[in-house]
Amino acid sequence: MTEKQIHLSIGGMSCAGCVASVERLLQAVPGVESAAVNFAEHTAEVSGRIDAQALIDAVVAGGYEAAELRGTEDEAEEKEAAAFAYYGLLLKKAAVAGLVGSSLFGMMLFGVAPPLEGGGRLFWLFVAAISLFVLVYSGGRFFTGAWKAFKAHNANMDTLIALGTGTAWLFSFLILLWPALVPPEARHLYFEAAMIIIALINLGAALEMRARGKTSEAIKRLIGLQVKSARVVREGREIDVPIAQVGLNETLRVRPGEKIAVDGVIIEGRSNIDESMISGEPLPLEKSAGDEVIGGTLNKSGTFLFRATRIGKDTALAQIIEMVRQAQNAKPAIGRLVDKIAAVFVPVVLLIAVVTFLVWFNFGPDPKSAYVLLTTMTVLIIACPCA
Repeated sequence: MTEKQIHLSIGGMSCAGCVASVERLLQAVPGVESAAVNFAEHTAEVSGRIDAQALIDAVVAGGYEAAELRGTEDEAEEKEAAAFAYYGLLLKKAAVAGLVGSSLFGMMLFGVAPPLEGGGRLFWLFVAAISLFVLVYSGGRFFTGAWKAFKAHNANMDTLIALGTGTAWLFSFLILLWPALVPPEARHLYFEAAMIIIALINLGAALEMRARGKTSEAIKRLIGLQVKSARVVREGREIDVPIAQVGLNETLRVRPGEKIAVDGVIIEGRSNIDESMISGEPLPLEKSAGDEVIGGTLNKSGTFLFRATRIGKDTALAQIIEMVRQAQNAKPAIGRLVDKIAAVFVPVVLLIAVVTFLVWFNFGPDPKSAYVLLTTMTVLIIACPCA
């Protein structure tokens, strides 16, 4: 198997710590020489004597999602459409959680919420049911991500969020069912806290996705320059075929106003060709038999035949796209340092949360249960950068 580079789209990454996890999964595949994951683009670039399906299987087994990127315009459009739909879904989830959370917060702030005793208990049981629905609808992805990470013997930001919000809801629900578990002064409910946290995290993820979409504009514009079909001469006839079916050394016809499909050499005819997208030269260049032409450039006038010398990923335009991708995936020294810190950040936070729980449980003032919950939940939530 020859050495090659494979580009993957990675799904399910929730934080910079996931970068190190995915890179470890990819580097563990036999034949991989290097693997670099770009969190901003949610992509990975892998080189070596490898098979794309083996890489995808390794990433999926680790609790993430993966698909091969082929760099086509249709693929870019599909990815952009999916990202836009997911952006809208995140905003909707943030709005639902924010509406419920802010309403509860307002009622408690202005003292209009009923007490836990008597008839007020039915109201709070209804609130518990509504907040559970919101937790599942708006925050379900965090619990799913945390479970996948747990099965893969890993921990990420989803773990922190799921533990923090889940603990807040569960503690509040237990107080509703068995108020005697804690003294009266500690009988506080935290349904609104869980909802507002979920709302803020979803809103942050939506804004991050919007910003991330702007960083890939350069590649999308370059991919847009690629031609989808070409007119080839076969057995004396000119036929239009998809660009993927153009063979090396085939003869192609280019008419006025058309883009040149692949790199090649003119064998008949002459024309003026706009190569500004390669050279920046605003004036068209005159080309005739024996001159080279570049795929993606525009034929301004005249018609000619040329022989394809470079096709597919070997064309100049494809190599430019590849160089831009490599530049985006390249990490400076500070970026590699951040990835190393992020790889151990979540486990360290979980350890600190456990220590916090034990310290407040053994040495904290009464009511210990309330202080234990507040301090442990605070450590989990405040440690999450997206919160």
